[in-house]
Amino acid sequence: MNWPSLLAGSFIGVLFAGCPMAPQTRAQAQDWPQFLGPHRDGSCDAKRLAAQWPKEGPKRLWRTPAGQGFSGPLATSKHVFLFHRLGDKETVQCLNITTGERVWQFDYKTTYRDDHGFDEGPRSTPAMSDDKLYTMGAEGLVHCLQATTGKMIWKADLKELFATPKGFFGMACSPLVEKNGVLLNVGGAQGAGVISLDRSSGAVLWKALDDEASYSSPASATLDNKRWTFFLTRSGLAVMDPSTGSVADRFPWRSRTQASVHGATPLIQGDQVFISSSYETGAALLKFDGKHLRKIWSADDVLSNHYATSVVYEGHLYGFDGRQERGASLVCVEWASGKLKWRKEGLGSGTITLCGDTLLILSERGELIRTKASPRHFSELSRAQILSAGTRAHPALANGLFVAKGKDSLVCFDLK
Repeated sequence: MNWPSLLAGSFIGVLFAGCPMAPQTRAQAQDWPQFLGPHRDGSCDAKRLAAQWPKEGPKRLWRTPAGQGFSGPLATSKHVFLFHRLGDKETVQCLNITTGERVWQFDYKTTYRDDHGFDEGPRSTPAMSDDKLYTMGAEGLVHCLQATTGKMIWKADLKELFATPKGFFGMACSPLVEKNGVLLNVGGAQGAGVISLDRSSGAVLWKALDDEASYSSPASATLDNKRWTFFLTRSGLAVMDPSTGSVADRFPWRSRTQASVHGATPLIQGDQVFISSSYETGAALLKFDGKHLRKIWSADDVLSNHYATSVVYEGHLYGFDGRQERGASLVCVEWASGKLKWRKEGLGSGTITLCGDTLLILSERGELIRTKASPRHFSELSRAQILSAGTRAHPALANGLFVAKGKDSLVCFDLK
């Protein structure tokens, strides 16, 4: 079992039919302000990329050293935000997106130690909203920083507040900013499985569920003019009111294997929700009518996401099926039926970013692979080695600039 790979995806949205999901942020449409991008589904709004890359690969603007961690970068038109571990400190850095030069840095000491000798950096990707940056470290320290200056506004220690357990590999959920709250899946004691902290003060707005934490991060969407948040905890899917924490319905979804967790974020289209997990669990498509969840289909032989969340384009899912350490394969699956359209072996595992009708696949080997999102067949357009092996954090794509964190470096490429 390769736990660091699983952690990567969880830090590593969605479109409701006729109603795009809109995170509570004033970021520009082309920014990448949170885990899985502006729509929290691995897609961006930019549609114009260069028709082809030079033989040596896309143009690299800069490269800079990076510390430990599986946290993915954020990107705006001017800045990149990186959350990583340098020495004994969890560190947040703001960099100039065109030069890679540091604008500001905020850090604090950490004593986190991985019980299995893997990476000891932060697992959670930050979220940015209204000039505030929200981070959660591997030990459950949550910080709110001013995005322009790095000045701390507030902090909350979840271990002190909720006796949050370390779990297999520390705290991992990427914050979701929703209405007045910062929502997190933390697995705390006494009904604090999931929580909401006040965006302005860090005070506890509500807590709910007795579930253990998973490595999946929540997503929100609007259905019939009502906002809902979808948490995939270790026990299964919970549909909740993000303002109050009240639960509309639940769908049990857990492997019989004890050493198993969920890594992928739920994907929503219209009134349908897709969930996927490895460890003999599989995938399921559910329908939510505002009160109840109903299963449309489920299978364990088409698209079992180990850690990285799939993407959706024109009624088809594109994602990695199978355990990373056993050789995952890239597949295309029909959303409505679960029917397998094609399978591509040999790419290993990785993350997928959807840009228009283009898939940008960042493999664990550090290769950036470009292909069309087509249910007919896999057709590779370009490939370039941009990072070293061991790349697992989800990248960011903002205004045509692709920012990715590898095992020991952060790079920025111009894909326009």
